[in-house]
Amino acid sequence: MKKQITLVSEVSYSGVGLHSGKDVVMTIKPAEPGEGIVFVRTDLPGNPVIHARANLVTSTLRATTISENGVQVCTVEHLLAALSGMGVDNCRIEMDSPEPPVTDGSARVFSQLIQKAGRREQEAEKCIYETERIFSVYDGDKYIVMLPYDGMRISFTSVNSHPLLGAQFFDIELDEDSFLKEIAPARTIGFMHEVEEMQKMGLGLGGNLENAVVYDDTKCLSVPRFPDELVRHKILDVLGDLSLIGPWKGHVIAVKSGHFYNSQLAKQIVAYREDI
Repeated sequence: MKKQITLVSEVSYSGVGLHSGKDVVMTIKPAEPGEGIVFVRTDLPGNPVIHARANLVTSTLRATTISENGVQVCTVEHLLAALSGMGVDNCRIEMDSPEPPVTDGSARVFSQLIQKAGRREQEAEKCIYETERIFSVYDGDKYIVMLPYDGMRISFTSVNSHPLLGAQFFDIELDEDSFLKEIAPARTIGFMHEVEEMQKMGLGLGGNLENAVVYDDTKCLSVPRFPDELVRHKILDVLGDLSLIGPWKGHVIAVKSGHFYNSQLAKQIVAYREDI
């Protein structure tokens, strides 16, 4: 049986939040077996904690926000995807701001930080949820489903009206190597026509042409890392959002899904597990 994994040592990174634009110092520390992934807001009295759990998702507007006892952390999906892709079960993430650093807009820097800290097995057994039935969320032409599967597989179809994007499909059997090579480096996508609207909402304040792949009406203003970076990043988001149910085995098939549908699927799975 597989054992739970934590870090060997703590590792820190400072930067700004993607949406808030606020400075943040983040330190990822080892944690005890069974503790899970826990965020700690060191900027608030008493250093309140927020557990990375699906039932604590309170907002999916442009990012995933989790809240506990009135305290929140937002845009957690890229960091959670890195922890999931690297097999980390237990760690404490201390932040002096409500949002992790955007780094380069992907999960690559977070993955490198985990490699730098090192990982070690713990005595406790890793509890992997093996999907035993079909879970699904449908909304018109958008959907996400999870099917029984002996492995961790995600198949995603993205459809975008931009002339340089269009329909993109990517299918991947995830392990640490495939995650690091094919998914972790994929950055979030942005559009110039959305920037002003987002900034009025207090979003995207830490974004730039390097930590997002930005398009105007006709061209890409950034330098893409993949020709299909959009759909790869969508898979990254799915991995981060579904990590809130803990380690899992299954085949996720998604079409035009986003944070809302991902989190609804995660909550559906958690509710089913609690009922059985």
